[in-house]
Amino acid sequence: MKDTDFGSRDKRGHWTPNKKPQRAPIFVWPAQPKKFLKWLPGYVWPWNFSYFTVALVSWLFLTPDLARMQTFQIDWILLILLRNVGWTLLFYGGFHLILYIRRHQETNFKYNARWPDSDNPDFLFGSQNAENIFWTFCSGVPVWTAIECVTWWLYANNYLPFLEFAAHPVWFVIALLLVPAWRELHFYLIHRLIHVGPLYHLIHRVHHKNVNPGPWSGMSMSTLEHLFYFSGVLIHFIVPLHPLHAMFQLMHAGLSPAKSHVGFDRIVTSDDSAINTDNFYHYLHHKYFEVNYGERRIPLDEWFGTAHDGSAEADEAMYRRIRAKKLVR
Repeated sequence: MKDTDFGSRDKRGHWTPNKKPQRAPIFVWPAQPKKFLKWLPGYVWPWNFSYFTVALVSWLFLTPDLARMQTFQIDWILLILLRNVGWTLLFYGGFHLILYIRRHQETNFKYNARWPDSDNPDFLFGSQNAENIFWTFCSGVPVWTAIECVTWWLYANNYLPFLEFAAHPVWFVIALLLVPAWRELHFYLIHRLIHVGPLYHLIHRVHHKNVNPGPWSGMSMSTLEHLFYFSGVLIHFIVPLHPLHAMFQLMHAGLSPAKSHVGFDRIVTSDDSAINTDNFYHYLHHKYFEVNYGERRIPLDEWFGTAHDGSAEADEAMYRRIRAKKLVR
């Protein structure tokens, strides 16, 4: 399977897929029930199903009982930290090992034919990957773990509204399906916020050093940005949900950036088929900076005029916005 069958690569080595990003059928009018039912399995499988499976395994087997977490103790906090480190190594390290160390498919389906910088003074230690790994393990995973531990302590002490599966099974399942959508909405809101003026330089600049992102770029953020990023769990302070929903949300937030920043459109398997990563939309945000603040399923960027689908027409619209903004200033 070759990327030239699904897209084209320019002289600078940038690959663009032929298929343009599309909004979810639920946001298309008039309503298209058949297309929605056809789209729904792809919303669940394989990525959201994978994050939920990790959340379920973590909740059932790798998290202490709530009764034990009524008081902060180093033993159960360390257990959660080590568990999160393990999942991070598996997801981020797995993508990096296959695609960037073994280079399983070389640059086939890679958006930017260049590999991450290894001799660039703009990055800590001169290495893009080294800096990204530093921020992931020295800030990202600790902040994620701290927020998770506070959440469990609040649940354990009955400070958060609690939803039992037996009492509301239908809403329980619907809420699980809505977790990725809430993550997408929350991400857009905080992402737009931290692109504003001084907030960008204070909070978000570290992440945008990755113009050519790889898996470890996903969690490469300043500590302040990690706090903003994981704040989506605050919805549990308001909406009655189960701790499993919180676990799903935290695992989704903690692990999905590896896939969304992997830098490849598809991962070719041994039988010459491919797993679609759907990363092009967010890759364009790293490439152009002021487009695609959200994800493609909820058309927030379309509604606010910041969508880019990789086409020449979208380029021109983006440059018109930039010129108009400069004239206003």
